[in-house]
Amino acid sequence: MTTDTTTDMTTDTTAQTLDMTLAQDSATLGTMIDNDDKAPVRGRFRRRWSRVPREVGFLLGTLPVVTVAFIVLVTLFALGISTVVIVGGVFVLVAALVAARWFGTIELVRLEAAGMPRIARPLWDIERAPGVMGMLRHYLGSAHHWLYLLHGGLVNFAVGLASWCIAFTWLVSGLGGLSYGIWSRFLPEHGPDNLWLNKVVIEFVVPGVQIGNDPDGLQRNETILYTLFGLAMLAVLPFVTHGLVRLHDVIARGMLGRFSSDELKREVAALGASRDAAVSAEDHSLRRLERDIHDGPQQRLVRLQFDLASAERALDSDPAAARALLEGAREQSRETLEELRDLSRGFAPPLLQDRGLAAALESLAARSTVPTDIRLAVGQERIAPEIERSAYFIAAELLANVAKHAGATAATVSASTLESDSGERLLALTVLDDGHGGATMVSGHGLEGLAERVSGLRGEISITSPEGGPTIVTTRIPLS
Repeated sequence: MTTDTTTDMTTDTTAQTLDMTLAQDSATLGTMIDNDDKAPVRGRFRRRWSRVPREVGFLLGTLPVVTVAFIVLVTLFALGISTVVIVGGVFVLVAALVAARWFGTIELVRLEAAGMPRIARPLWDIERAPGVMGMLRHYLGSAHHWLYLLHGGLVNFAVGLASWCIAFTWLVSGLGGLSYGIWSRFLPEHGPDNLWLNKVVIEFVVPGVQIGNDPDGLQRNETILYTLFGLAMLAVLPFVTHGLVRLHDVIARGMLGRFSSDELKREVAALGASRDAAVSAEDHSLRRLERDIHDGPQQRLVRLQFDLASAERALDSDPAAARALLEGAREQSRETLEELRDLSRGFAPPLLQDRGLAAALESLAARSTVPTDIRLAVGQERIAPEIERSAYFIAAELLANVAKHAGATAATVSASTLESDSGERLLALTVLDDGHGGATMVSGHGLEGLAERVSGLRGEISITSPEGGPTIVTTRIPLS
């Protein structure tokens, strides 16, 4: 029996301990859950308050900014419109638009300083033509400039004046109510017939209650009422300031931000420039090929024809002279064949079409007169035939330049596919040589033609060639 009693007592004690542990764990878990629920709320409220100084600074600085903008823009616009029949009036309007752009930029910078996300700026210089007429069309025909003028000369002035009044009144009311107990001592004493705000409020809220006329009690109630009022105003101050700044931000995004059509215009302008560059590069290549054929193989073939005719005439009378002429003709035919092979590098070889860029570049390096190393990292990615052909032409031209002008003893051709910061796939082609350097892009020469070809493919080219070498030419061509 003793053993059973002891066992029962032990079991009861264990059960009680388990119950207490479970209760403590439940209470701890409940506290953790409550803290987790409240933490985001407290975090959001702290973040609201952390932005208050910047937002208040933005709002209180709005009045002088919008006032100056209103005076300048309205004055310039009115002067320009009134004198538009005179030539000078048009330029005054342009000055108003330029000033509006400045003030709009100031507003965007102020919004960023207040903690708002950055607003994409308009693309101001799309299709800007040179000359005075191009400048006038650029400003007077730009919807962005007129929207900036409307924003700075009317909309932002009205909204800024209202938001400044609200923010200033709210801030002064909150701080004034909270500090009423301090500055109220310097006010004239209330007489028996003066109005006590707390008495009016209490008697209105609680009908039938009559507050006495004890000055000390009324003063104490007045201090409590103003303090509570100030605390309430300051408690919601972060929401008021954020709402007002957000209003400015929404208006600025609609009137000062970039249009979605701006990107399309930029693409069209880039495509037009690429098309012009491609046409220019093709014309340059054709003219150079025509000049090279005329100055090289064609002249040699004409001379070869004359030499063969002379050998034919001398065959019976002077066999030794005829033999010498035939040997010279054979040498000219060999040189002509070599020149034709060099010129044929401007055309896509069958190897490029059959086995791709890697095999064509390896074959090109093997035929180069300068020992050339090939480094390829193009993988199995499919490259469009026109991109492969252009990359081959670029590599062939660069290796030809190395052989003719660089004085190099070794070269390296690297080709790889990579991804740009914007996520676009690119083909990077680099040719490096250990020559004497000093390569520059001179008008009418090979590197300028390469730059035009690369621009026509919407790519970019960079040249690094200090005196003494090495020379590094890198091109990046979009794959799509």
